[in-house]
Amino acid sequence: MAAKIPVTIITGFLGSGKTTLIRHLLQNNQGRRIAVLVNEFGELGIDGELLRSCQVCPEDEAETASSPADGSNIVELTNGCLCCTVQEEFLPTMLELLKRRDRLDCILIETSGLALPKPLIRAFRWPDIRNAATVDGVITVVDCEAVANGTLAPDPDAITAQRQADPNLDHDTPLQELFEDQLACADLVTLNKTDLVDELAVTNVLGLVQQELPRAVKIVRSDRGQLDPSLVLGFNAAVEDDLDDRPSHHDDETEHEHDDDISSTHLVFDRSFNPDHLQTQLQALVQQQEIYRIKGFVSVPNKPMRLVLQGVGERFERFYDRPWQPEEPKQTRLVFIGRALDADKIESELAGLTN
Repeated sequence: MAAKIPVTIITGFLGSGKTTLIRHLLQNNQGRRIAVLVNEFGELGIDGELLRSCQVCPEDEAETASSPADGSNIVELTNGCLCCTVQEEFLPTMLELLKRRDRLDCILIETSGLALPKPLIRAFRWPDIRNAATVDGVITVVDCEAVANGTLAPDPDAITAQRQADPNLDHDTPLQELFEDQLACADLVTLNKTDLVDELAVTNVLGLVQQELPRAVKIVRSDRGQLDPSLVLGFNAAVEDDLDDRPSHHDDETEHEHDDDISSTHLVFDRSFNPDHLQTQLQALVQQQEIYRIKGFVSVPNKPMRLVLQGVGERFERFYDRPWQPEEPKQTRLVFIGRALDADKIESELAGLTN
């Protein structure tokens, strides 16, 4: 079996310098074939900033490689790297990347600035991912100037807007707790924008950061994300197996005794479905099995548009997002995430539906 692909998670608040660090790593990849997965919640991410302005990949030389079931884009860069943008679902895009294991040396994940790191890391315990990838390390980017000023992030108003725009976030969680959780999960902390403050401020920020670290973690300074890739990559930490040493304010809310039982099923049907009949059957399956999320694209009879379907528990949302492309197969592709899923039963129940 091929070795697991090492995954480096880069976390930090909006504007701290995560994208700048990733762009630097791509421009100085030292021959590594790197995939970048960006979870965008209102941030100017890799696709907008890197693909249109980075010398690594002029826009007219980038080639879209595929469009997984979550609506993300996987773009092949001219330096042999890949870039992905993910609007919501992590799993389908990760599975697409893992299909390219023989063409990748490592994966970088830029989290949303307000995302808790541990739930993402816990996803690497899922069977579909665990056998092929491991979290090599977590890099936390700290805006030294913002922390020195007591705001933690360079634009608190933008953070507030970002938080309110994302219904999946706990809007009541203090920013300080999110900051502490990001630090507690780190294998390396980089103090960015140290050139914007004096040495006394750097020393004070260094002391504040050290107070929040639950164990010995290296802290380095960086100027515009210019860190040697060998410093950022290659921790071999297998973080998904080391979460007990990375305490979080939200452990009681997110820890479950049987997280390893969480799995996913990705089904593809070369046929169309009546959306009302399909949703009724999916709601019945949610009653029968412990299904947490359902998401995908549906081919609808006599409709030139692609139907997006999303379900959380028994709540479903449907909308048409765009026409099917001429070269695109009109397939129905659905991803199910839950505990102890009976994939065969799900597939047989849906295959038996009539239009």
